[in-house]
Amino acid sequence: MYAVFMSGGKQYRVKKNQIIQLEKLNNSPGSIIEFDKILMISAKKEVKIGEPFLKGTKIKAHVENHGRLKKIKIIKFNRRKHYKKKQGHRQYFTNVKILDINNFNGK
Repeated sequence: MYAVFMSGGKQYRVKKNQIIQLEKLNNSPGSIIEFDKILMISAKKEVKIGEPFLKGTKIKAHVENHGRLKKIKIIKFNRRKHYKKKQGHRQYFTNVKILDINNFNGK
């Protein structure tokens, strides 16, 4: 069984007991969160697709930890104009473990 849900404007395909990396969530490590924007659920041969979301369906997850990704370097450069701009960015993330995918047979 797997599900596709939406978090932070992105879509993620998950299975039970899978650990995924999401954009930073404002939940403390060790807390349980629920995602209710479920786009699709597939169980064996049955597939349910939301319009746009499935009603009565939730995904329970456990917040493992928070962190920051590797630094990305951004360089803007114009030749012969004496212009060079250098910048860096480190994105925050949250590791989440999927505990359960609840399917309440609703659409």
